Amino acid sequence: MSGFRLSSTVIAAPDPRALAACYRSLLDWETRDDEPDWVVLKPRGTGQGAATGLAFQRETEHVPPRWPATGGDQQMQAHLDIGVPDLAAGVARAEELGAVQADVQPQDDVRVMLDPAGHPFCLFADPLGPPAGG
Repeated sequence: MSGFRLSSTVIAAPDPRALAACYRSLLDWETRDDEPDWVVLKPRGTGQGAATGLAFQRETEHVPPRWPATGGDQQMQAHLDIGVPDLAAGVARAEELGAVQADVQPQDDVRVMLDPAGHPFCLFADPLGPPAGG
């Protein structure tokens, strides 16, 4: 069957606007929808609905996942991998935006970060640079 297109990955947060602001600055994306309980970000310069983006939805009972999880912990269901031209500079920028480095770092060339709502994401050195239009 054709016609299916991934529009957004939705991330739950107690404050979707605050979390969207972090990722908007980190990725240099633009806001497409901005409601108190729902925010959508897309890469700059892409047409309405044309690019896959990130959406942030209010979840008043949000429990941050624990990474790495052990038995009984709220577990991570998904995470974002974000390429950066310089890993140390990328980590510093993410920290300026409210992210923190996770206590456990299983790879030397990847930094596991926790966003302001506690969701894990990974920064890695991307020798190819940013994608066209991104």
